[in-house]
Amino acid sequence: MMDGAFYMHVSGWLFMAFWAIVIVAPFYALWRRTGHSGWLALLMLVPVLNLIMLYVLAFKRWPVEDGARRDG
Repeated sequence: MMDGAFYMHVSGWLFMAFWAIVIVAPFYALWRRTGHSGWLALLMLVPVLNLIMLYVLAFKRWPVEDGARRDG
């Protein structure tokens, strides 16, 4: 027979998966919009590396910028 601990375990994983999606989805769109691979958004789930990637995103030359300079 299943006890309450099983349901708490499952609901805990669902809660964590929900917040992972909430965190990754905007960063996926942001990385794609700047011309990078959207898979880089998964790095936002890794502690410390997420801060490093935010600085990379803020100060790195974006591929979209390079295309705009060639076009205009």
